[in-house]
Amino acid sequence: MKSLVLAEKPSVAKEIARVLGCGQKHKGYMEGPKYVVTWALGHLVTLAEPEDYDPKYKTWNLEDLPLLPHKMNLKIMKETSQQYRAVAQLCKRQDIGELIIATDAGREGELVARWIMELVHWRKPFKRLWISSQTDKAIKDGFNQLKPGKDYNHLYASAVCRAEADWLIGLNVTRALTTKYNAQLAAGRVQTPTLAMLMEREQEIQSFQSQPYWNVFADFGDFSAIWREQDAHDGRIWSREEADAISARIKRGQAKVSRLRTVEKSEPHPQAYDLTELQRDANKKLGFSAKQTSNVLQKLYEQHKLVTYPRTDSRYLSSDMVPTLKGRLESIAVGPYAQLARRLVRMQLPVTKRIVDDSKVTDHHAIIPTEQFVNIAALSNDERRLYDLIVRRFIALFYGPYRYDETSVVLTVDKDQFYAKGKIEKEKGWKEIYQTSVNASSQDDDDDDDGAGDAGESKADRQPSQLLPPLSNAQTLTVKQEKIRELRTLPPPRYTEATLLTRMEKHSLGTPATRADIIEKLLGTDTITRTQNKLMPTGKGKQLIELVVKELRSPDLTAKWEQDLERIAKGKGDPAAFMKNVRQQAAKWVSEVIAETKEYKPHNLTHSRCPECEKPLLEINGKRGKSLVCSDRECGYRRAAEPMLSNKRCPNCHKKMEIKDGKAGKFAQCKPCNVIEMLGDKQNGKVNRKQNQKLIEQYSDNTSLSNSLADKLKAALEKQSD
Repeated sequence: MKSLVLAEKPSVAKEIARVLGCGQKHKGYMEGPKYVVTWALGHLVTLAEPEDYDPKYKTWNLEDLPLLPHKMNLKIMKETSQQYRAVAQLCKRQDIGELIIATDAGREGELVARWIMELVHWRKPFKRLWISSQTDKAIKDGFNQLKPGKDYNHLYASAVCRAEADWLIGLNVTRALTTKYNAQLAAGRVQTPTLAMLMEREQEIQSFQSQPYWNVFADFGDFSAIWREQDAHDGRIWSREEADAISARIKRGQAKVSRLRTVEKSEPHPQAYDLTELQRDANKKLGFSAKQTSNVLQKLYEQHKLVTYPRTDSRYLSSDMVPTLKGRLESIAVGPYAQLARRLVRMQLPVTKRIVDDSKVTDHHAIIPTEQFVNIAALSNDERRLYDLIVRRFIALFYGPYRYDETSVVLTVDKDQFYAKGKIEKEKGWKEIYQTSVNASSQDDDDDDDGAGDAGESKADRQPSQLLPPLSNAQTLTVKQEKIRELRTLPPPRYTEATLLTRMEKHSLGTPATRADIIEKLLGTDTITRTQNKLMPTGKGKQLIELVVKELRSPDLTAKWEQDLERIAKGKGDPAAFMKNVRQQAAKWVSEVIAETKEYKPHNLTHSRCPECEKPLLEINGKRGKSLVCSDRECGYRRAAEPMLSNKRCPNCHKKMEIKDGKAGKFAQCKPCNVIEMLGDKQNGKVNRKQNQKLIEQYSDNTSLSNSLADKLKAALEKQSD
């Protein structure tokens, strides 16, 4: 009997087949003496659509909501149905004795395989391949240590609950909002609270009132110190008069060193990456979006086999990996990493609890390099830059802490106190790793600020460290110059993808694998926009958050659901109770949307009218640029927003003229020459099809015209329409 291996993608199946010796290639699968390897194309099976339960649901109506099927059905995805049929035929083969699930080792990968198994009615034994990298060694080891399939039943139950909850909440609330307000308004259990966070920040920014403040500095020649009222004071002075008074008091005064303290400080190496931390760093240092990081990382994992499993939420390694660490260092000891890595290979690695901790490894350990040989020249620029982040972070795990002496001094000029700090570097430690980075950016592991701090404080307020001269207690120094600097309080910053990911993680919104897609979904539905790496709500997003039910805006409920899903995955939660609660919430929220009395006013209305129904057109941003869409959802008219060119040419420059809509009708315009020609009822020499039909019907039934005249007119109009 043979084993049927089900991979998630053709590329992964090809590599598994090669390692397992499956050399016979067929349409939809590869076969060898012991194994038959096939693949999904992502999902082959999905949850049924409303119209699959009843054709009437194809039309969206408020009175049909909420849609709460007693049992959620599955269906074959039309676009990948051919591959599903290939897999289903293999499952029916008499010589297939067991199935090995080799889809991605995570919640979504489990769902891909189990839904296929459910539809083909798989009843034979099945096992699970659970690996964290795609190297030949990892695949061989994984097949030698296959897990019982039932060990992942709880993970499957969690995946089903997540998919069904998203369907019930997203579909019902989205249909309710869309039909009530006749606008495409999407909502969901994760995307809506994420949008609410952005909206809350935007409101803080809009309501913020900037105020001036002043800092007073005493310049002692070799260094300067800032005035503070007391130790805990931040140095801000809220009146110019007071700042002037302090400056006058210390002019050419004598300062006495009243307190001097030197402390040795150290910063331990940053921990290994999980997906969210890597997305944050790639956004800050490389300008990558979260989705871009996921896509590039997947190539490094799947195609190049240079990194371990990407969709992890752990920043630790497991103890069974310790013997492999030197081998990984030897593999990456090439190019810019050669000297840094070889130094570690020759010594005993300092493996601490900060690196290896089994209790903090969930389904997968942190993202680190594999033992695969590295050919940096084979990587694209984006792949090389992201790989550089991962490799340097891995090498840094085994370097010592960054050590420095920090000296703080308090100087007194009569009753006024001035503060200064100085830093003397002693050991570079792990920071040495980042001096030659291809990303030309120093590593700043503690920069996880999500922008939620004091709205009146900016980084400019923090006094920078400086090199202090030798000082002693009770020493006297002369104030050589006093300086007053005027600043203003700043509003809290808008979110970047890095800081938004931090907030989403803090509130348990989504998972490392889904957060990037949530951000992209918000961008794709025109509810938020990205400008110079800053995220902010659009006019549509601002209204949507006011129209959606209050409970769905809060991250607390969604965070609780994510925790419940995690408990279900660990066998500690109740799937039935979870889904019962979700159904109750969906019904409750639909009724609240229906009862709402607020109005929705499209923020992107244009002056152009729909040629089909005469209603205003909306301008929307899409992947292919701007489009004009009818504001009546039922109409469905859409066209590109770029200027339409007529066949008329400018009499001056002979270029094609743009077609425009005016009060008097359509006209052709050459902007450079400012030449305008009316088009009447014609567009590019063709009459609008609907107008054609109306004219044909009108004159065909008009008895005042002779039949021959009506026939000629009809023929002429039809010719123009063709």
